[in-house]
Amino acid sequence: MAERFDDLFADLGGQLDAAFAGELAAEVEDRSRREAALVRLADRLHAATGQVVQLQVTAGTLSGHLVTVGADWLELRESTDRRALVPLSRVTSVGGLGSAARAPASEGAVTGRLDLRHVLRTLARNRAPLRILLLDGRTLLGTLDRVGADYVDVAEHPADEARRSSAVRRTLAVPLPAIVVVRFPDPTG
Repeated sequence: MAERFDDLFADLGGQLDAAFAGELAAEVEDRSRREAALVRLADRLHAATGQVVQLQVTAGTLSGHLVTVGADWLELRESTDRRALVPLSRVTSVGGLGSAARAPASEGAVTGRLDLRHVLRTLARNRAPLRILLLDGRTLLGTLDRVGADYVDVAEHPADEARRSSAVRRTLAVPLPAIVVVRFPDPTG
């Protein structure tokens, strides 16, 4: 009789162990899914800083070393003398990312607030000559005169000339959502 009870308790113990292992596996899987759901593309991009990535944007493909990732933009070094600023809203896919990601929203309070307008204001202050690719496929050559809340003023002039009144052909107000890529000279190149 005692042997039967030992077998019964061993069987019950095995069932409990199996049930516990199944619950634990389900909980780990559920937590993993919840944690993955919190990871943003920017978190994956932050982890890939310095790596070569390929971007598909609404107007084509770009490739280069990922330099910086901001709140709603990224910067690529396309070549030794050229960089590209890309609004994240214009990226349709990214190749070359590993599986690593920074912790969600770990970029810090200041970096998290540096949106596309802040970077464009820096380019405007530096009077950098730009090539701006627009959503409709046009490319504007010139300098940023002003960065508003939801637009930029672009003074169009020949790329090989400095921004002077005599060189400016026209000034256009361009809504920020119309910008696909802003290319500018590499300041370190």
